Amino acid sequence: MTRVLVLNCGSSSVRYKLFDGATVAAKGHVERIGEDGGEAADHLSALRGLMDRLDLTGLAAVGHRVVHGGDRFTEATVITDDVVAAVEELIPLAPLHNPGALTGIRVARKLLPDVPQVAVFDTAFHATIPLEGVLWAIDRDLARRFGLRRYGFHGTSHAYVSRETARVLGRPVADTNVITLHLGNGASAAAVRGGRCEATSMGMTPLPGLVMGTRSGDIDPSLVFHLHRVGGLSLDEIEESLTRRAGLAGLTGANDMRSVLERRAAGDEDAALAFAIYSRRLREYIGSYLAVLGRVDAITFTAGVGENSAEVRAAAVEGLAPLGISVDPARNAAHEPIISPDGAPIAVCVVPTEEELEIANEARRALSPNG
Repeated sequence: MTRVLVLNCGSSSVRYKLFDGATVAAKGHVERIGEDGGEAADHLSALRGLMDRLDLTGLAAVGHRVVHGGDRFTEATVITDDVVAAVEELIPLAPLHNPGALTGIRVARKLLPDVPQVAVFDTAFHATIPLEGVLWAIDRDLARRFGLRRYGFHGTSHAYVSRETARVLGRPVADTNVITLHLGNGASAAAVRGGRCEATSMGMTPLPGLVMGTRSGDIDPSLVFHLHRVGGLSLDEIEESLTRRAGLAGLTGANDMRSVLERRAAGDEDAALAFAIYSRRLREYIGSYLAVLGRVDAITFTAGVGENSAEVRAAAVEGLAPLGISVDPARNAAHEPIISPDGAPIAVCVVPTEEELEIANEARRALSPNG
């Protein structure tokens, strides 16, 4: 079983990669679906068009990225009518993401009725976090009634990168403890012990945790009450502000770290402060996950910012040398796989993420669990 088509469907877009083993045979995207001047009238025509263009000979499976599996799906799952219904029931936990995935699943099942389809959940990798790491100290009846708990996201990235870090270090996965930092427009941290997640920074939704491009990350929950009662903002307005006009965008007006770094270098005080807030939050999570894991073998940066910004990586570990964490400036600037000095107690690594490959491999494992 080698050829797998991976689909990542949003409300108005489709991104795809076709894998033959670990090799990308084709990739692309369809944007602005259903919009004036868009590339397709609807998801059916978008997927039909890309499938007409692709050579799907010998296709063994279609792997679908599904953001939220709640506590029902803790591993990649072969899609049935019951699975589709369950993912639909989880829409309240991911109203911006699960509907697009469901549309992609339904259309792909219609167009490829004889090809097995597999749902791969962003949340599944975090299902190994112990209860004390996912439950909050709130009314337990409310929590049970509404599914209020930490689920975590970017699971395919954290899973792939933690295993790749072990490979880079030449260690068995089962004996490697890693703090993974997925830093893109969305950002999250995870503490991974022997390939199993012990903690992660996002929560019931992707809003909490690290500072992101447009999301606030951790805040005092009472800000919501204050803005509603005192500021007169509606709940929808507050949600819009915290998810789309916060983070780097809220602090500087720009959600792209490259722009923030350019403005910081030019002396922009807002950009300098935003960078300091962003970096401090990273250090706070690194420190807390050192405590969670006890022994840490590596801290690994990945995703757009993590893989490409030497400045962010240096700032994230600044002042942590007494804890055995530092970077070699030359290696960092060269974006080497290991950027810490020789002999450092804790390696600092840069590992490119391959989320679509992880989805393809998860789909294969779901269909051949013993092989």
